[in-house]
Amino acid sequence: MQEDFLKYQAQTTPHPLAMEVSHAKGSYIYDEQGKAYLDFVAGVSACSLGHAHPKVLEAVKTQLDKYLHVMVYGEYIQKPTLELSKLLAKHLPTPLETTYLVNSGTEAIEGSIKLARRYTGRSEIIAAKNAYHGNTMGSLSLMDYEERKTPFQPLLPDIKHIAFNCDWCLQEITETTAGVILETIQGGAGFIEPSNDYLKKVQDRCKEVGAVFILDEIQPGMGRTGKLFGFEHYNCQPDILVTGKGLGGGLPIGAFTASHNMMQTLSDQPKLGHITTFGGNPVIAAAALATLKEITESNLMAEALEKEQLIRAHLQHKHIKAIRGKGLMLAAITEDSEITNQVILKAQEQGLILFWLLFEPKAIRITPPLTISKDEIIEGCRIITSILDTI
Repeated sequence: MQEDFLKYQAQTTPHPLAMEVSHAKGSYIYDEQGKAYLDFVAGVSACSLGHAHPKVLEAVKTQLDKYLHVMVYGEYIQKPTLELSKLLAKHLPTPLETTYLVNSGTEAIEGSIKLARRYTGRSEIIAAKNAYHGNTMGSLSLMDYEERKTPFQPLLPDIKHIAFNCDWCLQEITETTAGVILETIQGGAGFIEPSNDYLKKVQDRCKEVGAVFILDEIQPGMGRTGKLFGFEHYNCQPDILVTGKGLGGGLPIGAFTASHNMMQTLSDQPKLGHITTFGGNPVIAAAALATLKEITESNLMAEALEKEQLIRAHLQHKHIKAIRGKGLMLAAITEDSEITNQVILKAQEQGLILFWLLFEPKAIRITPPLTISKDEIIEGCRIITSILDTI
């Protein structure tokens, strides 16, 4: 299988981890030899309820017996798709009430860029340095990492970058700016939280100059930070909210939500201003609806903050210099990248799945399912610290 994997399936790195997956359940992934791996990554923050959650499986199976794809997005009324959009609106502040469902987080970012430009009639988009919003051409354009961008130039024009958490940089947001797009918590940069009411200051500046304030909650959203949406921690509210990853319960989804008035601008002049064939797919929407209900009707969000403290308490080690992030969106920062590499690779050998972050080579990603037990957290932390003891 490994030879075929390397030959027939396009690779994203020269050295993929290449674990042969047999099945997954709860907080564990099992390989073809039957070995269990405790999952501290959750599909890179995507599997909010762990693997094969019974309520998600039930919702998928029920919808499978009714219908799969029937029409391009927005033409037919499909109950799970509509109910998901309504439930999102119920849990969002006014006027965030109208959702456009797509197939991935990066596609939702693309839609938000188009919406900001269409709504304002302006072209300039401002993003943060060290931002990561996805890898399609528009999302890639928002990145300031030239090494990753240069091979794919030319990208979108009229993109500017400001430093995250920099107050004086806000003067770069002007009457020529269509939108400012930020991650609520910077992911690839090392799980950097906003400080000193930064996001509220960005929101106020956008309002002052007539720009659209866009927050990327693809990772922090869906209860991962202890609240349903990360922005609820930071005294702010976006004009466009982008979600994905954890919303799908393990299936591919993205969404961008705005006011009804703003979203209507994509439906005319031109018609089909934004279109997707499989966005809002009823099977995926059913899985997302079950996921969102479970997160909002259970204690998982409150428990995420308790589990954060447990992780912090059990990852006290001389080689760990900081633990960044909030809830179950955490990054353990070691002394150097080589230590991080050793921990991640040796952990897999010992049955624990960890992963890297994009721009911070010293970071160990810790983003387990929200459903992970406290005993499983303690065991995972024990494996990490035992490896660090040998370094």
